Amino acid sequence: MSSIYRLDSTTPADATIGWKRGVRVLGVSESFVKNDMRSIMVGVVMRGDLRIDGFSVCTPTIGGSDSTDELVLMFNRLNRKDIRAWMLGGSVVSWFNIVDISELYQHTGTPVICISYHPSEGIEKYLKEYFPNDWKIRLDLLERIGERKPVHLQTGHTLYLSVAGIGHSRAKNLLDKLTIDGRVPEPVRVARTIAAGLHRDFIRTIQSNHE
Repeated sequence: MSSIYRLDSTTPADATIGWKRGVRVLGVSESFVKNDMRSIMVGVVMRGDLRIDGFSVCTPTIGGSDSTDELVLMFNRLNRKDIRAWMLGGSVVSWFNIVDISELYQHTGTPVICISYHPSEGIEKYLKEYFPNDWKIRLDLLERIGERKPVHLQTGHTLYLSVAGIGHSRAKNLLDKLTIDGRVPEPVRVARTIAAGLHRDFIRTIQSNHE
């Protein structure tokens, strides 16, 4: 039976621990428009050899604060003991419904790699504008997640990472394994494609039928 390593983001030697060909990760992405009540968020289980091995869906509230809880429930519904890492396509989801990646790691026991594609000057001004009642709570959560660090993929592109339960070097190794070209890892790309299709064919259609 393969070992499960629980490493924090400060572990210096984590890059020496390899990933097996059949390692399974849970890639997450979403689709929504601002006037939706809920986002369609998809989690795709993908192996290191790029085979899809399962998927699930959750529906965080647009502009809410339930994204972490929704992801934990989705993970529990999958009932998989072989998922070795989360791979999130961002922590600020569903219109500022912020994922607490430390809580996600603690509640699932599975390391979290959260990726973004551009440097950011911060979102404090938007939180103050759109969420005057709880902007400080959301900002505190973002600050607990910590500063994102750039990593340079073997494809030549740069990602910005926040991590929980895993070091940046080991996270980069997994990203290199699961990124064919460009900068979007395959688990996240496939999750994003499925989420967009579900939103187009179900959510938008249901809303149109009730207008």
